[in-house]
Amino acid sequence: MSRPVIGITAYAEPAGWAVWRDVPAALVPQAYVRAVTAAGGRAVVLPPDDTDADVLRVLDGLLLAGGADVGPERYGQPPDPRTESRPDRDAGELALLAGALAADLPVLGVCRGMQLLAVAHGGALHQHLPDVVGHDGHRPAPGVYGAHPVRFAPGSLAATVLGGVDRVNSYHHQGVADPGSLTATGWADDGVLEAVEDPGRRFLLGVQWHPENDADPRPITALVRAAGRSTGRDGDHPGGRR
Repeated sequence: MSRPVIGITAYAEPAGWAVWRDVPAALVPQAYVRAVTAAGGRAVVLPPDDTDADVLRVLDGLLLAGGADVGPERYGQPPDPRTESRPDRDAGELALLAGALAADLPVLGVCRGMQLLAVAHGGALHQHLPDVVGHDGHRPAPGVYGAHPVRFAPGSLAATVLGGVDRVNSYHHQGVADPGSLTATGWADDGVLEAVEDPGRRFLLGVQWHPENDADPRPITALVRAAGRSTGRDGDHPGGRR
């Protein structure tokens, strides 16, 4: 039996390897791939591309990865000087997300991915969280993850997936101010939204932290399992493989 195919949206950034330096590259941290593989899935990296969402026909699930800020024009705000957006990622990922939602494909948003989910559902972001919460705990220093308590709404998908989890890692300076039509189901101890979902869908979950770099990457495992239940190998699911 073949593995569920999980598309992971990619960074488009300068990178270095071997003798090469600052080469434009499409990449994701290996931690995402490792977590998908460990959960029984097959990872496929999706570079930014807003031409169409045809690739969804061969995917069983979509993972919106972390990265740079979502462009504030997407939610009707002028840019803060500290906002660093990637318009190519916004355009490509919003196109993929629209197609995935139309097909009711299982979707997980991680950090930036959760913020993109909120924006796609009519929500808005805080462009610089320290101005709102008064501290840098969600991104304490460059390349350093924060850690903080988290709680989930009883009976929610987040609570079901993350039962027993009461502390998570984080690395972000933006956050969801308004989840739009999504349901807020997780919060940090300072009130920052940590999980959003859509109870009316097969599987749609956003988490503000980085489960791919956690010893317990249950959100990614849950995505792969949901994709495995809805692959459409019988041809019934519009987003699954034929």
